[in-house]
Amino acid sequence: METSLTNTSSSKEIILPADALLVSKTDPNSCITYVNQHFCKISGYTGKEIIGHNHDIVRNDLMPRSIYNLMWEHLKAEEEFFGYIVNTNKDGSYYWMLINVTPFYNNDTLTGYFSVRRAPLPQALEIIKPLYQSMCQTEKAASPEQQLSMSSAVLWQAITKEYQTYAEFVLSL
Repeated sequence: METSLTNTSSSKEIILPADALLVSKTDPNSCITYVNQHFCKISGYTGKEIIGHNHDIVRNDLMPRSIYNLMWEHLKAEEEFFGYIVNTNKDGSYYWMLINVTPFYNNDTLTGYFSVRRAPLPQALEIIKPLYQSMCQTEKAASPEQQLSMSSAVLWQAITKEYQTYAEFVLSL
């Protein structure tokens, strides 16, 4: 199935309602197997349109690749992940979320990932947006081999003065 990546530099930002919980489930390869009504309403996709697609269908250019890499490091270590994510809507608009992704199992076998997203606090985004922008600029300026390590260095330099982990940083905002 085709993935749609949108350059959002001139797109409209959607602000999530405070009471919205966007839920999705994927298989171990990040193929979407379930979405709730809030996910559909905010993303602009119907369940039928999005189920079966890789979660990359909502990936946004404002997201540093190194944050996704960090998420997958946690998930592969069978750890939950907390983070700030920006996704692209079907119409090209975008929306920021505080996300929690957790591996789930059936009879001790990884069967996929369960993700719950909610509206971020505006004051958290005042910190996250410029940090992610700096990380993305670093990735664009680096060679492909150095993108993840250099972008990650920007993140750790920004947070390790006060926090030991990205999750600790995220949950403090």
